[in-house]
Amino acid sequence: MKSYRELIEQTFEFPQKEFKVREHELLFNDVPLNDIIKEYGTPLKLTYLPRISENIRFVQATFNNAMERFKYKGKYTYCYCTKSSHFSFVLEEALKNTDVHIETSSSYDIPIVRSLYERGRITKDTYILCNGFKMPLYTQYIAELLNDGFHNCMPILDKMGEIDEYEKNVNGSYQVGIRVAADEEPKFEFYTSRLGIRYSDITNFYRDKIENSPKASLKMLHFFINTGIKDTAYYWSELSRFIFKYCELKKICPTLDSIDIGGGFPIKTSLTFHYDYKYMIEQIVENIKWICDKNNVPVPNIFTEFGSYTVGESGAVLYKVIDQKLQNDKELWYMIDGSFITHLPDAWGLNQKYILLAINKWDDPYHKVNMGGLTCDSMDYYNSEAHTGEVFLPMINDEEPLYIGFFHTGAYQESLGGYGGIQHCLVPAPKHVLIDRNEDGEITTKLFAPEQTSESMLRVLGYETPKK
Repeated sequence: MKSYRELIEQTFEFPQKEFKVREHELLFNDVPLNDIIKEYGTPLKLTYLPRISENIRFVQATFNNAMERFKYKGKYTYCYCTKSSHFSFVLEEALKNTDVHIETSSSYDIPIVRSLYERGRITKDTYILCNGFKMPLYTQYIAELLNDGFHNCMPILDKMGEIDEYEKNVNGSYQVGIRVAADEEPKFEFYTSRLGIRYSDITNFYRDKIENSPKASLKMLHFFINTGIKDTAYYWSELSRFIFKYCELKKICPTLDSIDIGGGFPIKTSLTFHYDYKYMIEQIVENIKWICDKNNVPVPNIFTEFGSYTVGESGAVLYKVIDQKLQNDKELWYMIDGSFITHLPDAWGLNQKYILLAINKWDDPYHKVNMGGLTCDSMDYYNSEAHTGEVFLPMINDEEPLYIGFFHTGAYQESLGGYGGIQHCLVPAPKHVLIDRNEDGEITTKLFAPEQTSESMLRVLGYETPKK
């Protein structure tokens, strides 16, 4: 029977940039995972911090190269979409890079912005693009930032009445953006996004509310497609429609000089993943320039707000297989020391697939298995990959335990899973380890958070520990 190593090498182009095997064990970005497990145990979440900076620098360089190639006279600005992961170590790693800015989604992002400023991670020149449908506390916090001198804090107007709050509460001049309500993909359950202002309303809205304002000026149009940046007729059609609207508005609004094309770069969730980032970026830049030249208007500065792309590929979740159960003639279950519902909620709620690989036993034979989590919920399982309807892992036929890893899990999972709160069946949040490299390239690790305690969950549930 073939070994697990032969299965992977014959099925995929392997090894790959992030994944290599040395002495029967998996390396993730050249980090020996078995050593991490020996030090910290499982279940374990880890974040490989250098990957965040690598992805940021790649996109910045690719956009700038494309602009140079097509003689594009605008500037590119990289914003990090905080909702993908609000952890301080993510923001600090992203902001270590030159010319990285922030996009927010709710009122509770703003105290994070102030904390980053107090710690010297951002300045009052940093762009703070305030997106989303805004409740009163959010508009209040935005106005306070503007009044405190954060002149590049920019509310992206989601509805026409939103600007009234800033006109009333902001003391001096300020800039705004307008989010355009894009049409959804034809197969979507509704036609137009609930977020943003309709195309047909934008020009009149600008003339009625912004053009004659003594304080507000329009700097940006914002655009986002839920299905992401893909090489499809739908994406190019919606992007072109958006740029034509920019050109129309630019002719009557001299202060408009920027567009935000949102996020949406995909991340690698399968070893079969192929996406030509360079081609897509070049096509975006070339198309924008062509439409602007056709309309005789200056090209806009381009902003993006990548979230999952920034942080997703830095994350992994490691488990130990603690038991195997043959439930009928053909269904073998590997039981893990964690839960998919609590640790990887996208795998349960959205049927999201991740890269699943064994960490050890690569030269052992393999077989088909189902993966089962610890909760009593029948949906706490994982039994198919992105490229196939089955999961194959090494056999457990000796005393060596099997460890497995789910990779590129760094975006959204902690917030969706309710990090620090109550988990399904009271399964605790696992340890979280940060992995970095020092100036000499040596691997360093740090325990960011220990496993969640029963006492912390009991406090949330209202069970006070009796005083002795």
